[in-house]
Formats: sequence, C-alpha cells, structure tokens
Amino acid sequence: MGSVGHFMADAVRSLRDVNVWPTLTAEQMLVIGVKSVPIAVFIAAFTGVVMSMQASYTLTGAVPLYFVGTAVGKSLLLELGPVLTGLALAGRVGANIAAELGTMRVTEQVDALETLAYDPHSYLVVPRVLAASMMFPVIVALASGCGIVTGWLTAINLLDLSSFEFFKGMKMFYDFKDVWYGLVKSISFGFCIALIGCMQGLSVRGGAEGVGRATTQAVVQSAAMILVLDAVWAVAVL
Repeated sequence: MGSVGHFMADAVRSLRDVNVWPTLTAEQMLVIGVKSVPIAVFIAAFTGVVMSMQASYTLTGAVPLYFVGTAVGKSLLLELGPVLTGLALAGRVGANIAAELGTMRVTEQVDALETLAYDPHSYLVVPRVLAASMMFPVIVALASGCGIVTGWLTAINLLDLSSFEFFKGMKMFYDFKDVWYGLVKSISFGFCIALIGCMQGLSVRGGAEGVGRATTQAVVQSAAMILVLDAVWAVAVL
C-alpha cells in the first residue's frame, strides 16, 4: 500500500507538466480505447445471446416471458457489461501497458527520459491512466448497448417474444441508476488496470524474464482488483 501511495503521489504531481501529457493522452485514448472496442463488443454480443436464452430457460413457467427483457437489461447494465469488459481489457490493456513499459525499463529507455529531464510519470503514466479512465466508460456503454441489442434479437427470433414484450420488460424495472452505476464503476476499473500496468512495467527487473513476470502479474492483479471493486461498489451503492 505504501508503494502504491508513493506511485500515485508521483503521478498526481506530474499533472503539473501540462506541456507533456495532454497530447500523449490523446494518443493513448486511441490505443487503449478505440482499438479495444472490437473485443469488447464481440464479448458483449454473445453475452447478450446467452443471457436471453438462459433467462428464458429459467423464467419459463414461473413468470411472464417479457421478464427476459428485464433480466437482459439489468444484468448487462449493472454487472456483465462492466465486469466482463473490464476483465477482457485487463488482459489487453493491462498486459500491453506492463509489457511496453517493462521493455522500456530493461532497455534503459526510461533512464534516457530522466537524462533528458523528462519525468517518466508525466510522459508514461499519466497519459495511460487518464486515457483508460476516460475511455473505459465509453467502451462499456458500447458493449452494454450491443449486448442488449443481441439479447433483443435473440428473443424475437428464437424465443417467440415480440419486441414490444421485450422492451416492456426492460422498462418495467428500469432505473437511471442502472446506467450511471455501471459507467462510474467502469471508470474505477480503467483507472486500476492502467495504474497496475504502469506500476508493474516500471518496476521490472531481470530482462525479458522480468517483463514476462510483470505482464502476468499485471493481468492477474487487475482482474482481482476488478472483482474487489465490483464488490465494493455493490455494497456502497446498491
């Protein structure tokens, strides 16, 4: 906890270097955000199909079938959209950041930045953390919307459920908190994934073996933190 606190304090102090990190943040928003959309949408699309089928299997004979829309909408907005997207991007984004910064560390590129009077935190850490924090809600929103659409298409084509009934179920228990809860939660996911990736990458020692070890630790720790934060948000808000 002490090392995390020192690392975050250094990153916060680096925010004053406004001539360095804004342009780099825009570049990282493309790498972390835009290029992560396909995998997030792919996962959410099939999650919507599975949720629609499983909700139908569970609810048939117990409650009206339009509750399939309720199950799909609630589960994707509250949990499956943010959490599954976060876990998938922990592998893509967290591993990428840890491997990239770890390689820079072992090849002494980070030392070269310091020699040139660049703060590594403002040049490497702040852009990635800010980009992940800003882009994760956008990715989660797209993924959740895609999952709902595929769940709806599954319901009307495979479950003999009309569009009116599906969206009736979605609207029946809709609460605006369902939307902002998932998006705010995804901000914390993006922040932690990028921060852990940066910490692991910049702490690499031992050449290529160290890079591989740091990349693995970044993914595992990011996935664990996503589940911990998900539980914390559930206890604090729901």
